[in-house]
Amino acid sequence: MTDMPDLDPIESQEWQEAIADVIERDGANRAHYLLDKAVQQARAAGATLPFSATTPYQNSIPADDQIPFPGDLEMEWRIRTINRWNAMATVVRRNKVSSEYGGHIASFASSAVMYDIGLNHFWRSKSAIHGGDLVFFQGHVIPGIYARSFMEGRITEEQLENFRSEVDGSGLSSYPHPWLMPDYWQFPTVSMGLGPLMAIYQARFMKYMHNRGHIDMADRKVWCFLGDGEMDEPESRGAIDLAAREGLDNLIFVVNCNLQRLDGPVRGNSKIVQELEGDFRGAGWNVIKLLWGKGWDDLLENDTSGRLKQLMDETIDGDYQTFKSKDGAYIREHFFGKYPETAALVEDWTDEQIWALRRGGHDPEKVYTAFKHAVDTKGQPTCLLIKTVKGYGMGTSGEGQNTSHQQKKLAEDQLRAFRDRFKIPVSDEDLPKAPFVKLNNLQSAYLADQRKKLGGEFPKREWRDTPNLEIPPLSTFEGQLKGTGEREISTTMAFVRILTTLLRDKKIGKHVVPIVPDESRTFGMEGLFRSVGIYNPMGQKYTPQDADQMSYYKESTNGQVLQEGINEAGAMADWIAAATAYSNHGVPMIPFFIYYSMFGFQRIGDLAWAAGDSRARGFMLGGTAGRTTLNGEGLQHEDGHSHILASTIPNCVTYDPTFSYEVAVLVHHGMQRMYVDQEDVYFYLTLMNENYNHPDMPMGAEEGIIKGLYRLQEVKKPGKKHVNLLGSGTILVQAIKAAEMLKADFGVTSDIWSATSLNELARDGQDALRHNRLNPLAPEVVPYVTQQLLKATGPVIAATDYMKNYAEQIRAFVPGTFTVLGTDGFGRSDSRVNLRRFFEVDANHIAAAAMTDLYKAGAVTKADLQKALKTYEIDGNKPNPRLV
Repeated sequence: MTDMPDLDPIESQEWQEAIADVIERDGANRAHYLLDKAVQQARAAGATLPFSATTPYQNSIPADDQIPFPGDLEMEWRIRTINRWNAMATVVRRNKVSSEYGGHIASFASSAVMYDIGLNHFWRSKSAIHGGDLVFFQGHVIPGIYARSFMEGRITEEQLENFRSEVDGSGLSSYPHPWLMPDYWQFPTVSMGLGPLMAIYQARFMKYMHNRGHIDMADRKVWCFLGDGEMDEPESRGAIDLAAREGLDNLIFVVNCNLQRLDGPVRGNSKIVQELEGDFRGAGWNVIKLLWGKGWDDLLENDTSGRLKQLMDETIDGDYQTFKSKDGAYIREHFFGKYPETAALVEDWTDEQIWALRRGGHDPEKVYTAFKHAVDTKGQPTCLLIKTVKGYGMGTSGEGQNTSHQQKKLAEDQLRAFRDRFKIPVSDEDLPKAPFVKLNNLQSAYLADQRKKLGGEFPKREWRDTPNLEIPPLSTFEGQLKGTGEREISTTMAFVRILTTLLRDKKIGKHVVPIVPDESRTFGMEGLFRSVGIYNPMGQKYTPQDADQMSYYKESTNGQVLQEGINEAGAMADWIAAATAYSNHGVPMIPFFIYYSMFGFQRIGDLAWAAGDSRARGFMLGGTAGRTTLNGEGLQHEDGHSHILASTIPNCVTYDPTFSYEVAVLVHHGMQRMYVDQEDVYFYLTLMNENYNHPDMPMGAEEGIIKGLYRLQEVKKPGKKHVNLLGSGTILVQAIKAAEMLKADFGVTSDIWSATSLNELARDGQDALRHNRLNPLAPEVVPYVTQQLLKATGPVIAATDYMKNYAEQIRAFVPGTFTVLGTDGFGRSDSRVNLRRFFEVDANHIAAAAMTDLYKAGAVTKADLQKALKTYEIDGNKPNPRLV
């Protein structure tokens, strides 16, 4: 459009002058409004005006709109420089001991002003009158946050000395880890990309809690600090449209645009700030760019030719990085020297003055103004794009260098340069030691006063006063504890009935948070649409297609169900927000996240690990679980390994129940542990969509259900031809069938064992081994599974719908012969009968395995075994299902 001929230059000039006049008289916002109206009118008339998602490479907030700084600039500079030194010293001193400790200097060096402004003027602690702000700190800046707490007296010098040495209990964690520092860190963030995703859903859940009457959100904010390189993670930008769509004005992203990733420039050939501005503005966010410190204001005002603005626009990031790795003379020649007009702007300047020009992120007054605009924004989330220099203050040893991220040591001359630049009170004699510097009384008082105004210590995780929930007794689920008679149901249906009961409970029903990623009808949960509604902050402005039906799609501002669409990662982030509400909001919530099990730990495993670190409490339900249960869906949908993946998370408690009463016992037990006993664990239960009969709960089975194993059927006086068939999930039903076949065909009797959790049995066994190894002179601890199976006669055959490793992990604790059947290999589409035959976990294979073990034990004859192999159609030449 700009290349089209100007048909009337005079008219064009009049338009430009009119806009300039509006800006001078009424400000840029008025000009924006008028131009926006003009563009709308032109488009309505058919004009094809191009859309530009970016603005010039300038500060979004004009210099004239600078907000007066409310603090003591000189005092804060002095404190901040000491903080910089102590952060650097934390890493340098640790690496004097050994380079294996690692750590990062350059990231905090670039963002110190931002954290300083936030901690001094914005981030409120939880108090009697305020719920407190939530801040996701960028993982690599953590030495600076510890150094700040050291100056405040919250962290000791001994702890700084032991940065990244946590084993003896006196050190500090490498990154934000609530599991390791439960009174300090609110969120884990250094698994890059998860911070922004979790922050969006924390802000969303905060509004959910407010709209449902659990909290008064007031002006609380969720802040998320990111690196521009981190924005390449898909999770970093994957949910930004949700934040805009739901108007999350309680959410602020702060992207530290130092133009560098870990090994080099983020966008050497282009401009990451402009790219991110386009993405966030296009998604509907309020975007504030802070690129230039106040030293540039006069230059821009004197730029009557517009060449400086043009030069700023056309210079790419790779060059900007190089400029800050050189000196003032280099910048004069290679930046300002590109055009005569820009060279003239600094012709009377010294090289030192040019070098002293700061980027916006190093100007506390401009950072304060940007933050204030962000917190005052209504109706939109805000993304602050703040330009800095990586390794700021580290001089030629690390400032703007490609190697700055990895730098962990400074030589004595580098320490001296750092000290002199920031006027740190350290003598030449002490310099090689990089000693920690404490504040004087005046400085300490200033810092304490600033935090007092904001409610107290920060960061701080609140959890010790979390109230207990009054959970209903197990008898509340009477319908699930009794058998189904002739009716056949699935464990998924049993769970939905349990969930419905909980939602109706007058004491805890409002604390229940059902979360589903667009599969409610698959799981039979559509009844919840009508009964409790789907949360939508805008309510329901349309008439749903199924409005005339009982279970129509009902959305409301106080809806209880979180329906996340086809978005497992978002649903999991929602679940984490609900599962940490007890610490972030002081209100315990009971989230139930149900999903296709294949799309759980395999797809969102990193989030599940972060949930463990976050000390999350809640339930994850892997529906349609097992390799052979979801028969028609094929390779990518059939789960044979989620329990193995879940077992890698230390505080994730997993179960594979078969019957409705097992589901009821486990949900009740989980609520007791998490919401009464206040344990920082979360539960993973697998559920199936296969229908079969469910018996009454056997007398005394509750303890075994919880511990992971109990005897479902027992032969009182077993003979020589006796086996133990152990199973879980739907394959336990196959084991029961196999027992009937063995009795009818060969007179073999069977005890049936329900293994609700092979993971819990394995953990218990490993704990027993550890105890016995460390306490060899004490009475030996016997694993629970060993105690139970010592009561058994004959071989044990275990069969599950999961990989053999799931059951193999208890082999060391099983007395006698132990045979494992499992579903190793890729899934495929077919009938359940054919799939179980293919994976060798059907009743035939279980019965045949039992006969083989009995033959080896001398309990049946060779003829009996041959007959069994023929009767049960066992093909010894069949290809291994793991390999085909």
